[in-house]
Amino acid sequence: MALTAIPDGPRQSPRRTDRGTVTAWALWDCGSAAFNAVLVTFIFSVYLTDSVGPGIDSRFTPTQWYGWAMAAAGVAIAVITPIMGQRSDLRGTRKRAVGTWTFVTVMLMAALFFVRNDDQLFFWLGLAIMALASITFEFAEVNYFAQLRQVATEDNVGRVSGFGWAMGYFGGIVVLLLCYVGFVAGSGDTRGLLDLPVDGGLNIRLVAVFAAAWFAVSAIPLLLRVPEISPAADAGHRPRGVIDQYRELFRGIGDLWREDRNALGFLVASAVFRDGLAGVFTFGAVLAVTAYGLSSGDVLIFGIAANIAAALGAVVGGFLDDRFGPKPVILVCLVLMVVDAVVLLFVGGPAGFWVFGLLLCLFVGPAQSAARSFLSRVTPPHREGQVFGLYATTGRAVSWLSPILFGVFVTLSGGEDRGGILGIGLVLLVGALLLFPVKDPAAKQG
Repeated sequence: MALTAIPDGPRQSPRRTDRGTVTAWALWDCGSAAFNAVLVTFIFSVYLTDSVGPGIDSRFTPTQWYGWAMAAAGVAIAVITPIMGQRSDLRGTRKRAVGTWTFVTVMLMAALFFVRNDDQLFFWLGLAIMALASITFEFAEVNYFAQLRQVATEDNVGRVSGFGWAMGYFGGIVVLLLCYVGFVAGSGDTRGLLDLPVDGGLNIRLVAVFAAAWFAVSAIPLLLRVPEISPAADAGHRPRGVIDQYRELFRGIGDLWREDRNALGFLVASAVFRDGLAGVFTFGAVLAVTAYGLSSGDVLIFGIAANIAAALGAVVGGFLDDRFGPKPVILVCLVLMVVDAVVLLFVGGPAGFWVFGLLLCLFVGPAQSAARSFLSRVTPPHREGQVFGLYATTGRAVSWLSPILFGVFVTLSGGEDRGGILGIGLVLLVGALLLFPVKDPAAKQG
């Protein structure tokens, strides 16, 4: 399973690279924001921990339980995604896997409608649904990422990847605004332009239904336009049992170590710096309030501006990726983010955070996009699902880095939340150092 670039041949995954297909593929990214931004990050997770959970009979807080549930989901994702991707590669069912797991995720999102806030039993129901949906969403996303080379050419893979990320960010902006204005804004017994009752958490429960519908509709164009892959040539001779599939997986990792340590090095480096990129959004809102004095309303506005900055960065970064290769784009972004993090440590007030916080977000988009295109460039045909499964697994394996180092540096700075910025900056710096010796796939192909 050497992850070296392989020229087009009879086993090349079927491609359809016209603009309509690229747009159809990217719309899935746009729809996925309904799960990531609305349910996981900003709205339903807050409802679950702050409105549904406070009455639970436990010595642990709802937030602690939520964190543990998401951690358990992360372990399941790390263990299962590589063989899920491997199976779709072998059987030629990549698009079907995207559709199936997207449908399951949409159903779970809609099921959150039943999570009321007037009985503690609903907290455990909501917790289970959110954790399970996180797993099924990742199953869909692994196969979605693997489709990148089916909708892009070697000349535009960076731009296509950047366009997808940008669509995801813009989708988050639009769906968050619609949810806030239509379902959440205001005070009193009814909320939003739809004048929805808050009794039993109805307005937030309807947000979950709206998010599910948004994701479902956005996924339809991909299922209609992106071609299905053909089965691997030797699929009939490959192991089919779960145990055999894990043996095949570990054999493939061993092949990586012997034949293509460059790709293995990228998986390790990307796992580290992607955790740092995730830390920017994970702790950004907390720092905005506790360290720089933004109000809760200002944080929402900043979040929208941050998504716009990241989206624009992803688009520009995609063009630079195709011109100079993904590695320079990633390295430059990481170095500039480390410098920006140091500057943020010394500036104060909302104005300073707006300027340098948005600059930080500007570099997140292109780094994420270029990482996806990097792996797509070096992955051989009929291995995309398995390799992007490993991509998800390595990312999950180090997802504790930013949270732990954030807490460590807060402690070292005497309890000042601002000190946690150095923890995130350190993760980004280590990721950049690990990436430095990795060979650029664009240079290898040239």
